[in-house]
Amino acid sequence: MVSLLQANLAKKIIQEVRKLINEEIVIMDTNGYIIASTNKKRIGFFHEGAFLTVHKKDRLIITKEDETQLKGVKAGINLPIFFGQNVVGVIGITGNPEKVFPYAELLRKMTELLIQENFYKEEMNRQNRAIEAFIFDWLELREWDSSFHNRADLLGINLTVPRQVIMVKVKTQTNMINFTPKWLTIEKKNDLFIHWGNDRLLLLLDATANMDKNKLKKNLYDWKIKLEQNTNCLLTFGIGQIVQPEELKKSFLKAERALHSITGDQWVAFDDELTLEMIIEDVRRETKKEFIQRTIAPLLHDSELLHTLRTLFEYNQSLKETAEQLHIHINTLHYRIKKIEELTKLNPKMLKDQTILYLSIQILDQYTN
Repeated sequence: MVSLLQANLAKKIIQEVRKLINEEIVIMDTNGYIIASTNKKRIGFFHEGAFLTVHKKDRLIITKEDETQLKGVKAGINLPIFFGQNVVGVIGITGNPEKVFPYAELLRKMTELLIQENFYKEEMNRQNRAIEAFIFDWLELREWDSSFHNRADLLGINLTVPRQVIMVKVKTQTNMINFTPKWLTIEKKNDLFIHWGNDRLLLLLDATANMDKNKLKKNLYDWKIKLEQNTNCLLTFGIGQIVQPEELKKSFLKAERALHSITGDQWVAFDDELTLEMIIEDVRRETKKEFIQRTIAPLLHDSELLHTLRTLFEYNQSLKETAEQLHIHINTLHYRIKKIEELTKLNPKMLKDQTILYLSIQILDQYTN
C-alpha cells in the first residue's frame, strides 16, 4: 500500500491542509522517512516518531523531551493515515501538542479523503486507458479471438449490440479538457464514452433501439450546451451509421467523414445525409489544394470578396437578398461580382462557373475549419 502515498501526492496534501492550520506539517512514508513538509529542509530525513506511529497504528504525542530521545522529531502530534485497514503513511503537526490537538483528527480525515480521491481517480484513469486501447483494437482487428472476448468481459463491454459511432471535435484555447463521463447523460448502460487523441471524443452508442434522429440531435445538443458551459470550449459532432458490432470501423469512418464535412456555424452532421460533402471529403488533399489555386486563389487575400461570394451562394444567387444581407447598394454588389469574375476568370452568373466557385468555397472552408 506504500505506493498510495507518493511524494507528489504528499506535496499536494501539504498544500491543502496548510490552508487549515499555520503550523509546520510533515508527511512520512511507512518507513518513517519525510516525503513532504512545509519545511523543505526536513524532506528525506528519518522521523523516528513516524516509524513508531506506523507500528502502533495510533496517534503519538511528541513532547519537548522526546526531541532529545527520538531521531528527527519535533514536538507535536503524529497521526497514522489509513486507507481501509492499512496504514499508508503518517501526518505530523509540529507545535504545542495542546494547541494543535483540536486540528489533529480533522487534518487526518482530510488527508485520508485526499488519498482516497487520488486512488479512485487513478483507477478511473487506468480503466479509461484500458478501454481506449480495447476500442482501438476493436476498430483494427479483423477477427476476434478468445483473448479479445475476455478483455471485453473484464472491461464490461457488450460485444453483441449494434453500435453507432459519434465523433466529437473539441475546440479550446487551452490544452485538452479532462472530460469524464459524468458530463454526459448516457442513454443506455452499454453506451461508451472515451477520449480519442488530444481534441477528439468518441461516443459508441448502443443502437439496439434505433433512436429517432431528432431525439438524438436534441440529446447531443443538450450535451453540447452542458459541456461548453462547464469547460469553455466548442464541440462539433459527426455521426456515423448504425452497424453490427463486427463492423464498428465502418461507422467510425463514416462519423469521421461527417465531422470533417462540418463548416461555418454547423455543429452536427449525419453521414447518411452527406451528398456533395461526401465527394469533397474523398478527394485527395493535394487535389483540393491545387483546385483552390486554379480557381479562387486570387480572392484569398480579399476577405470582402470572399464574404460576398459566400453570401451570394447562401442566398441562392438572389442579388436583392445578398445586397440586403451585406448592407450594400445593389450597384456595389454588381461591382464586386464583376471584380470576382476579373480575378478568377469565372463568372458567378454562369451555371458551370457557379458550380466551380461553390466547390472552391466548400473546399476552402474545410481548410479553415
